[in-house]
Amino acid sequence: MLRHVTAGVDGSTESLAAAHWAAREALRRGASLRLVHAWKWHPRPPSSVPADLSEREWAQQTLDRAVGSVRAAHPGLRIVDRLVADSAVAALLVAAAEAELVVLGSRGLSGVAGVVVGSVSQRVVAGSERPVVLVRSGEASADEHLPVSDGVSPEEIPEVPYRDVVLGLDTRRPCDELIEFAFEAAHRYGAGLHVIHAFNLPSADGADLHAVTGSGPEILAAQERVVVATLRPWCEKFPDVSVTETVSEGRAAAAVVRASSGASLVVVGRRTLGGHLGTHIGPVTHAALHHVACPVAVVPHA
Repeated sequence: MLRHVTAGVDGSTESLAAAHWAAREALRRGASLRLVHAWKWHPRPPSSVPADLSEREWAQQTLDRAVGSVRAAHPGLRIVDRLVADSAVAALLVAAAEAELVVLGSRGLSGVAGVVVGSVSQRVVAGSERPVVLVRSGEASADEHLPVSDGVSPEEIPEVPYRDVVLGLDTRRPCDELIEFAFEAAHRYGAGLHVIHAFNLPSADGADLHAVTGSGPEILAAQERVVVATLRPWCEKFPDVSVTETVSEGRAAAAVVRASSGASLVVVGRRTLGGHLGTHIGPVTHAALHHVACPVAVVPHA
């Protein structure tokens, strides 16, 4: 079966940025790219549809423009376009199930306000059985790489080292799918992997932390040992990936958002409740989707 990365396009600048990011990811993976646009017939077409076109014709033009833009930037990439007469969420969930991952756009505000996740994107993230990457408007190839000096041409940017991949790790419920996704991304990029783990100290009512007792420094040291032990088999599997661990006391969501500054990709997880696809995405993933400026990969896991 042909491997491919899927991106949803809807004519917005966010979805076009997502399509271009998906194209670069497809090339990194040695896969093809599938661009999907969903449309539905309405008795009264939206005002965005030109009066001289049917909704289907306008949808086809929207898809064609995205395909043309990506093909112009990546002429050697195999691109398959798919126009689907269905709701955007339903079409994208079906497409996601057939892909290695699905890439969607996120509306961006200021750096303070963070990312505003659209209802379609959030519902796909919550329901997809495959990893979903959300990309902000304006994301470009240069943003994935370390800063370059003046005079570097766009053609030379891919040769510049990538920024680190950031992984949010919960040692209470470590997940192979999540950890493997982050290591593989860092391996493909030739980048470092920055692993973030945050914990809360035992509360005054006696609740413990992973059954660890002692002072704050002792608990910190114990948590650091757990992180190292959790990552050891993956470091052995990916010896070329340089790993840095940051373990701190506090809110995991805040720690991941802080670490995302200067990252090429943030990888977080979404637990599928009871083995079924649910709508809960968790506080860390919720914070990443709303406040992280770089692309965010959400990996579903049991």
